[in-house]
Amino acid sequence: MAETGARVYCSGPLFCPEEIAAMRSIAETLEAAGFATFLPQRDGVEPYVLPAVERGVLGSVRARRLEEFLGRAIFALDIHEIVEGCDALVFNLNGRVPDEGAAVEAGVAFAIGKPVVLYKRDARAAFRGHDNAMIRGLARDYLAVRDVSALPGALERALRAAGKSRAPENALPPRLREVCVFGRRVARVLAAVRRVGEPGEDVEAAKIRALVELFERDGVAEEPVTR
Repeated sequence: MAETGARVYCSGPLFCPEEIAAMRSIAETLEAAGFATFLPQRDGVEPYVLPAVERGVLGSVRARRLEEFLGRAIFALDIHEIVEGCDALVFNLNGRVPDEGAAVEAGVAFAIGKPVVLYKRDARAAFRGHDNAMIRGLARDYLAVRDVSALPGALERALRAAGKSRAPENALPPRLREVCVFGRRVARVLAAVRRVGEPGEDVEAAKIRALVELFERDGVAEEPVTR
């Protein structure tokens, strides 16, 4: 059973059904062992926005505005969860090459002292059977877990070795603090949107309209930009 309160960011590719299923399996394995998890495909911005944009639930002008904002919202929420919401990160390396976004997420976690556990069953690797040293070095032992069932134990060991994982807020670079503040605002909006929906209505359409209205009302779409 996992340490009380330990929460894990599940990082990896999620752009096809097979990748989505693999990430879900990682989260479910950790949850069954007692960890809490943040799974972007389930807990992030994407499940509320992308289907509605694709279906044309929004008017074209509003849809374009939302699509332009979507990238910033996803980035800020995920960085907030890595820095402030989670105690460790699992990086799913499976695929021809590691997912670019997941590589950034793992690098952020490593830089602020959060333990990173690598997971890989894919035999493909770029350097004579090995992944790039800059990827392998994210794990304390330079090794990847090969079986999903071994992830909880690996995380327990990584958390014990890391000790206190949360970096003091005043130790974070100004831009990172700014992104985390924005990410908290996005998280509050998503929490409100999850409560939307009545039986008999198009819940997906209701949620996306509520998301846009809350973004606009709360000024979330006005993230300051540092030059």
